[in-house]
Amino acid sequence: MALSRRAFTLGALASAGLTATGLAISPRPASAATYTAYLNTYFTESPNQSAANYGLHLAVSRDGLNWSPLNQNNPVVTPTAGDLGLRDPYIHRKQDGTFVVVATDLFGLNFGRNSQYLHVWDSVDLTSFTGYRRIQMHTYSNVHTWAPTVFWDAARGQYGIVYSANTTTDLFLVNYTSDFRTVSAPQTYFSPGFPVLDADIRVSGGVTYMFYKNLANGNLYGARSSTGAPNSFTTYTSGLRQGTAIEGAHLVPRNDGTGWWLWGDSFGPINNDMYLWSTSNVGGNSWTVANQRDYTPPLNSKHGSIVGITEAEYNAAVSRWGLPNWVRLKSSNFPDYFVRHSNRAIRIDPYPFDPHRDQMWRMVPGLADPAGVSFESVNVPGSFLRHSGYVARLDPNDNSATFRADATFYRTAGLADSSWSSFRSYNFPTYYLRHAGYVLRIDPLSASSAAADRQDATFRVTS
Repeated sequence: MALSRRAFTLGALASAGLTATGLAISPRPASAATYTAYLNTYFTESPNQSAANYGLHLAVSRDGLNWSPLNQNNPVVTPTAGDLGLRDPYIHRKQDGTFVVVATDLFGLNFGRNSQYLHVWDSVDLTSFTGYRRIQMHTYSNVHTWAPTVFWDAARGQYGIVYSANTTTDLFLVNYTSDFRTVSAPQTYFSPGFPVLDADIRVSGGVTYMFYKNLANGNLYGARSSTGAPNSFTTYTSGLRQGTAIEGAHLVPRNDGTGWWLWGDSFGPINNDMYLWSTSNVGGNSWTVANQRDYTPPLNSKHGSIVGITEAEYNAAVSRWGLPNWVRLKSSNFPDYFVRHSNRAIRIDPYPFDPHRDQMWRMVPGLADPAGVSFESVNVPGSFLRHSGYVARLDPNDNSATFRADATFYRTAGLADSSWSSFRSYNFPTYYLRHAGYVLRIDPLSASSAAADRQDATFRVTS
């Protein structure tokens, strides 16, 4: 879950198994293909909630770090029962190679509202999400069912669904299932003597790893077990935190086998920021804070999950849902800042911000030369980024030769990083778009310019 959440108390849990109804899908054999990409599931919010959407969102990535939202960052499916919204969607590849998505049954920020249920969908190849149902995890009205995670318990031959609940304290419960329709009675999975939130579980090398938030001190920790059985975990890492408040730990193995990432969903000092750590050894206690230059979460994404996917699955998802028809420009030397318009001025501001669409641009063929590019505002269509008196601004296209020239740039290898981009002015061919005092302008620059100036003129074209 995201944003601060209060605990509510209740007594012991029911002992009877619980069920759900719905139509099953036919399984397929597990794929032996190498995973070449990643899929991210999430919901969306922004600092003032103008971008809040509690449906299932998808994004894809080749490198697991820089993400492209699918379906224009609109939901691909939305719950039709319960609270009619989801949070914390978790995608798991089942033993037969197909996928299941489970999610918190909650719309919005009313964390005092409790549900006994989780939303569930099936997907064969990520082009559709079918068989929608809710599964009842317990029978008590005052216990919430938040932030599910799924793992395969080989010893039981079943899947464990672990989730945050609030009985006599904030702890993790587990129900076991073979089909994500009928579940066992809930039992305590992890209650270490202090309140906890947001488990994420991965099994690797015969060890079950669980990352979680310690509500007593606000840090993320890793615990592990040789069996994955309830009440068998020992915390083995130091506390991790970026920002002033963080939750939603999500552990991701790299497809190339060289290490792991740990994502965290920060809600302080501002809601809707994702941070990242990396390690070469998930069983150790050495996590490196990732440079924000190296990763770009999906726009407005909140507490979700990531799974490795095959080339065929990547292509199928992209073909079905489509990549963004807009871009964002990320600053090289202020990597949490993006180019946006504000009262017709063009500047870089720290992400996240509202209105979030101020940072979204359609990069189109240059108005003065189709070999170049121009940037049309998504939320002020017909208006383009142009320079005037060397200062960048957003103006409506008057179709004059001067406007078309001012609004046209040639995309080149980044002056500070050739894997990024710089933008050379069409009508001032030695001038480049850069930020100065957070405001965009054009200035004369070259490969021999000062390093700081070249950094100011270097951007990542992302989505």
